[in-house]
Amino acid sequence: MRRIGALTRYHLELLVRSHAWLPPFLAYALLLVIGVTQGDPLLGGLGLGAGALLPVSAWYVRAVLNAEPPASRACLVAATGAARVHLGALLAALTVALLLAVGEVAALWWVSGAVADAGARRDPGVGPALLAGLLTSVVCALLGVVAGALGNRPVLLRSPYGILATLGLAAAALVVPGSPANGAVSGLVTAARTGLVAVPWPELLFAAALLTAVGAGTAALAGRRAE
Repeated sequence: MRRIGALTRYHLELLVRSHAWLPPFLAYALLLVIGVTQGDPLLGGLGLGAGALLPVSAWYVRAVLNAEPPASRACLVAATGAARVHLGALLAALTVALLLAVGEVAALWWVSGAVADAGARRDPGVGPALLAGLLTSVVCALLGVVAGALGNRPVLLRSPYGILATLGLAAAALVVPGSPANGAVSGLVTAARTGLVAVPWPELLFAAALLTAVGAGTAALAGRRAE
């Protein structure tokens, strides 16, 4: 675990120094600025912010995996093993996505007005709305990392196919019925209309289990391919 932690910190430092963190961050900030107006209902803004976080999280996986020069990566793989290097990269991307989730919820709380829409049957209160919004954003962050892990190396080695696959998987995670992200975001949208907030604990557990399985599988594949 110490090696994984050190590799995660290494990938985070590399991401920051390479400035590869900046384009996804700016894209996410722009989406929020365009989609949310000051005074809008909190729950609706949280739904938008969580949904937009999913493809951005997938983008961060790609950014982390491509931030390191091939020669440096080869040395790191030789020293620590390809599976550990890959897990460290995924954890680095997940760390950034979770930080964005916390920042997004705080920013939307700051600029939003009422908790629910004007026609809602009841006022759910700020606390339950923030909890549901934060957990929904975490669900989307987890599934974004899943999409990024499946759409990039070592699963797909060719860059153009990887970009298309990552975008397709991220979109599918948002729109396919039964997806944890679809269920959690839809729950926020429904709560904005009705005022009845459901905290997405089942979706969170499902997304965490899915990321654990995909992370372990792609790390094992990286170890076999020495990627």
